[in-house]
Amino acid sequence: MKYTRLGRTGLKVSRVGLGCMSYGEAGAGMHQWTLDEDAAAPFFRQAVELGVTFWDTANVYQGGTSEEFVGRAIGRFARREDIVLATKVSGRMHDGPGGSGLSRKAVLEQAEASLRRLGTDYIDVYYVHRFDGETPVEETMSALDDLVRAGKVRYLGASSMWAWQFAKMQLAAAVNGGTAFAAMQDQYNVLKREEEREMIPMCLDQGVGLTPYSPLAKGRAARPWGEQTARSSSDAVAKAFDRDVDQPVVDAVQQVAEDRAVPMAQVALAWVLSKPVVSCPIVGATKPHHLQDAVAALDLELSGGEIAALEGGYTAQDNYWW
Repeated sequence: MKYTRLGRTGLKVSRVGLGCMSYGEAGAGMHQWTLDEDAAAPFFRQAVELGVTFWDTANVYQGGTSEEFVGRAIGRFARREDIVLATKVSGRMHDGPGGSGLSRKAVLEQAEASLRRLGTDYIDVYYVHRFDGETPVEETMSALDDLVRAGKVRYLGASSMWAWQFAKMQLAAAVNGGTAFAAMQDQYNVLKREEEREMIPMCLDQGVGLTPYSPLAKGRAARPWGEQTARSSSDAVAKAFDRDVDQPVVDAVQQVAEDRAVPMAQVALAWVLSKPVVSCPIVGATKPHHLQDAVAALDLELSGGEIAALEGGYTAQDNYWW
């Protein structure tokens, strides 16, 4: 494993993160393909063995059961101080006034609930999962800063929003002497590059580290065009990736992989890792080779010609935040 700093912070993170949306009770959330606790356990163990120290979950993943699995896995397979633990707030957990969004009530209530489910007294990186247009950004950033000052959160992050919204929240923190965001978790992969327009330049300028999700484009960039998996054939979000304009990019990934005699996943992830703004891509693992391929990608240095081939077939599209 290789390690780096999260943006300009002093926090050291593994260059590959474990995405924990894949783990949780299937009947408790929006996905039916997630792994139960027994099936998920080997992947937590494997992450520890491979040195994957950044573990990413969210309160809404399978109704909170993902956080519960993660918390118990840390106690079973690792030491809390060896894991950089990330979770998120914003999505709907219940219908009450503190059940969703980024009001002070919701931020504080949901942080406490996440801490209980995770079985820990602090969160290393706490993300706002989506922008809340109904709450003043000053209120949100003040509540988040209070969590940092109380020692319940170490660093702040944001996910999937317009660059102007992110800038507005960062400015509110700066003007009021609060804690700014150190991480941006947006979708970024060889098929979805819309963040290169505004968000990524902004993060580079401000020293915010990217921890992108879906670095393999929901698996689309990890297998030849047309192949399906249990997730891709049943997950409505993954199905939305079936766009003919993406085939040239997938074909290019396949060609580079064949030339290098490595799996396509390694090539697709190596492309993401080649970008200076990226600190730690978040990789979901439901098969033993998923994390192995991700770690192997750290040693795959793409040539300028290969990068040009991977990027040449890209078709610009609207921002895509799922």
